[in-house]
Amino acid sequence: MTDLLQYEREYWNEYIHIAGIDEVGRGCLFGDVVAAAVILPQGLIMEGIDDSKKLSAKKRDALYEQIIQEALAVGVGHVDAETIDRINIKQAARLAMKLALECLDVEPHFLLVDAEKVDCDIPQRAIIKGDANSQSIAAASIVAKVTRDRLCEGEWELRYPGYGIAVHKGYATKLHREQLQQRGPTAMHRRSFLRNMEIKQLSLF
Repeated sequence: MTDLLQYEREYWNEYIHIAGIDEVGRGCLFGDVVAAAVILPQGLIMEGIDDSKKLSAKKRDALYEQIIQEALAVGVGHVDAETIDRINIKQAARLAMKLALECLDVEPHFLLVDAEKVDCDIPQRAIIKGDANSQSIAAASIVAKVTRDRLCEGEWELRYPGYGIAVHKGYATKLHREQLQQRGPTAMHRRSFLRNMEIKQLSLF
């Protein structure tokens, strides 16, 4: 069984506030890439926490509420489709992480980041599959995922009805591809992701 505090324990003697950072939406055709930064109290053990992709929506929602209640600080950063097209998705994901970090109300002393480097002067460590191996990163993955899903199910679905955004969350599902062929892309679709797809009306947006 994975010890989800192994990395936190390694640094707690030297650093008090450790922030876990992760992002979601990197592979989507539509919408923002969203990142979260979470600082949890030293020694806190959150039962059931894991990589957000492995959890049901109901479990993610419950853990999200617990994280918001128990965390010392939570920050969320967004980077929109236009910026993704301009700077590429990797750089956009890193920018979203930096924006999430800047939204924290408590200054972190060390960062645990899911397989990335954040552009800042704070000491940090990139962890491969960090959302499955660090409680702090897993918490950030849950906050980012729930935040983005709620945008898909609410604001973005209302803004662009008929595309099925609430269902596929912007990923390249059969439903999404069919709606793109019928309707063409919206202002929130990532043009750089659609260039290899034969989407009609692309030049109209």
